[in-house]
Amino acid sequence: MSAVPYLSAATPLRLATSGSAAAIPVLALQEVHSIAIGGGLVAASLAPSILAAPIAGALLDRSRHPTRLMVMSGVVTALALALAALLGIVPTPVIVLALVAAGAVTPFFMGGMSSFVTDAVPGSPERAFGADALSYNIGSVAGPALVAAVLIVPGAGRVSLLVLAAIAALGTIASALLRLTPHPAHPERAGVLREIVQGSRFLATHRPIAVVTASGALSQVGQGALPIAAIGIAVAATHHEGAAAWIVTGFAVGALLGSLAVTARPIRRIPAPAVMALAFAATGALALAASFGAPFPVVIVLVALSGVATGPGVAAMLLLRTRHSPRPLRSQVFTVAAGLRATGAAVGAGLAGLLPAGHAGLLLALIGACWLVSAGVMAGYPRHAPVAADVS
Repeated sequence: MSAVPYLSAATPLRLATSGSAAAIPVLALQEVHSIAIGGGLVAASLAPSILAAPIAGALLDRSRHPTRLMVMSGVVTALALALAALLGIVPTPVIVLALVAAGAVTPFFMGGMSSFVTDAVPGSPERAFGADALSYNIGSVAGPALVAAVLIVPGAGRVSLLVLAAIAALGTIASALLRLTPHPAHPERAGVLREIVQGSRFLATHRPIAVVTASGALSQVGQGALPIAAIGIAVAATHHEGAAAWIVTGFAVGALLGSLAVTARPIRRIPAPAVMALAFAATGALALAASFGAPFPVVIVLVALSGVATGPGVAAMLLLRTRHSPRPLRSQVFTVAAGLRATGAAVGAGLAGLLPAGHAGLLLALIGACWLVSAGVMAGYPRHAPVAADVS
């Protein structure tokens, strides 16, 4: 056995979702000549996941057949992307509804699938979550890269979304072949709404989970602002905004390499909370170093190295979520935490857009500060935090 079956299911679905955020604006510009519509469609595909996360988590925690829920989410995603490719042919409101539906099922495979990774990937939990972090990072790199590669083709927006729909379909087929172990049944289990309240209370009051979740969400505020800072730095250094892709890609490739390294050689001698804190601190320090007026190639290298550091940090974060989440609430913890990270990234991008032009160096310094503060939050992690009694 290996991590291949899990990666074959998780990676295509995550890649398709990541790529669609880049493909939809291109399609809107080409077919309806409106960036605003493109932005609205992307928002329609992303916003529902934040609201749906606790519901998806509760359903996964209760389900005797979690694989079926994963397959359902993949089918909806693939169909929605295929329908979105028909923008300009199919009425826009229909496409909005389809993307809202896709956004509502995204938490099943973006956060929920991670709660089953220790059952699906053989070996140590450290190796399992290294593989899971690798899946996220491959998706974040390959999705937008695929869209960029298709830009040379006539009708690139439509073609890229159809390709992404096909990739999502492949991930759905692979999901159907996974054998995800259901979380333990509890005969006296509360209703779904009460269970969502219990999960929310657990996230807010269980100190180890609260600290890890807060640190992870805060780190994404900085990461969400990075593409905006990259544009400003690229324009200042090269007078061409397209050069920003080198910075963003450098970070993504670095994160991918960091995830590969921790998957191949899991970190076991250093406690997971320390790995998470040190990795986030290293990311912040390197981003700060890049903000001090370094030449453009040096900025690319420093940002790429900061990405490498995130690989072990994210793997440690996922491991800590499992370690401190009781099985009846585990999927809810994962889906809500993933939703909060997505919200953090959106907040970071929004705040970065408010900063006046010409302050890209300051913005990059603030991004580094976000990562450093997120590392500092881990100081609140209790030294002798108990592991959940039913952890596995």
